[in-house]
Amino acid sequence: MDISACVTDADLEAWRAVRMAVEPGERCHSVAELRKQETPSRLLVLARHEGVVVGSGLGDVSDTAGGGFVVPRVLEEHRRRGVGTALLRRLAEHCEGLGLPALYAQVDNDGAFAFAERFGFVEVDREIEQTRVVGDEQPPAPLPDGIEVVTLTERPELWEECYERFGTEALSDFALHAPLEISAEQWATTWRGDPMFLALVDDEVIGCAGLMLDHDVPERAENALTAVRRDWRGRGIAAHLKRLTLHWAAGKGLREIYTWTQLGNVSMTRLNEHLGYVTTQTSITLSRPLPLDSDR
Repeated sequence: MDISACVTDADLEAWRAVRMAVEPGERCHSVAELRKQETPSRLLVLARHEGVVVGSGLGDVSDTAGGGFVVPRVLEEHRRRGVGTALLRRLAEHCEGLGLPALYAQVDNDGAFAFAERFGFVEVDREIEQTRVVGDEQPPAPLPDGIEVVTLTERPELWEECYERFGTEALSDFALHAPLEISAEQWATTWRGDPMFLALVDDEVIGCAGLMLDHDVPERAENALTAVRRDWRGRGIAAHLKRLTLHWAAGKGLREIYTWTQLGNVSMTRLNEHLGYVTTQTSITLSRPLPLDSDR
């Protein structure tokens, strides 16, 4: 077994191939996007057996406070041969080397949950995936006077500018087991959709909704952040912006949109249900202290 860091674009393409094989229903970042996400704390690895790629992994500081995030993935035909264990150990060692006190991981099936339990992981949170079939989507009714909607393409400077007030508030309202810790740089890059619709009042962002397009599966997209500033909630802004994304998606020939929502975010879950989204799967967030037990 050889576990080595991804260095070349070919490595990253191999890493993507494992990700798409193991999680076919999820959008996978392109090589260019993966390059933009590179930081000193981020480790992407490939597992090879006799030169053949059998798995991949990711280890990094978690977006939620207090730990590192690990994602070992093994191709189905190579499971139950110790590949997942070897990947988990390598990723845990990386996170321990970053000085992190705990590990977080996410699983969405019984086999993965049982594997994580063997290493002392316990459930700390859940998210649900909600999916919407795109049909003949009509544009939403107008918003109240004084609220303007623009696209981020039209006003690209607004996204970075809105981080300090709108962004930090929206991030702090996530219903998670631990607070999100998202830097201004992360906000400016990985948290922006394309398209992204922004609601403005007096040229300040008070709401957003958008899509993350899937270039590997062009007929699908993932919802980007949908949020409204606290002092403007309850006025139909989130529903309006999300309907705009559906109308845009229909015009571009998309057939399906999906989104992940924290189980505790009841208002967003209900909004999605009101807009026709249905729950399709659940993801469980697990945690355990570092270091990883040495006797497993």
